[in-house]
Amino acid sequence: MAYGTKTANRVKRIEGQLRGVLRMMEEEKNCKDVITQLSAVRSAVDRTIGVIVSENLLDCVTTAEGDAEKMNTAIQDAMDLVVKSR
Repeated sequence: MAYGTKTANRVKRIEGQLRGVLRMMEEEKNCKDVITQLSAVRSAVDRTIGVIVSENLLDCVTTAEGDAEKMNTAIQDAMDLVVKSR
């Protein structure tokens, strides 16, 4: 599966957020502020997982060429990925 630049940019933003959290910890910022930023990172990761799974699902269903069994398998695999990410 090819990952687009939008998806890569999402991951780069998450990376930047994590660096920011480390910096906050090094500067001994308030616990509440650190947790708020970590929650934002978690949310960004969850959204990115959703984007990747949905793009993969769309690709799998498109290549299933009307084969109901292949489509059902693709949908089940996508749902398994979402559940596993929780």
